[in-house]
Amino acid sequence: MADNNDVSLAASTAGTLLERMGITLESVTAERAEGTMPVAGNTQPYGLLHGGASAVLAETLGSYAAVARAAPDGIAVGVELNITHHRSVREGAVRGVATALHLGRSIATYSITISDDQDQLVATARLTCMLKTSR
Repeated sequence: MADNNDVSLAASTAGTLLERMGITLESVTAERAEGTMPVAGNTQPYGLLHGGASAVLAETLGSYAAVARAAPDGIAVGVELNITHHRSVREGAVRGVATALHLGRSIATYSITISDDQDQLVATARLTCMLKTSR
């Protein structure tokens, strides 16, 4: 994982839903997070990428960015996620990019785009996280 000030984020994915779904975090800052997820293994019965899998990728990227915003002594808790699915995907991988819309003291909001291997828009999402101190 590049561009990340906290290398412990990579280790924190072991044994989690991220590992099970094959999500790879490529970069994480408070302003932006990027990652990928394979379509294979994350499909619904018709062979299309499951909408819930797209939502997991979106929430993962936004949440990791929000944790970077809350660092070093804070945590982030998702309070709202909405997602719109624009096109289906049957193979390859999808790439997500979370971009900060608002970085406050107690709330962080991100816009997340998910695209396929041909850089076609698959889904858009918005995630709001509450930032809390971990003490």
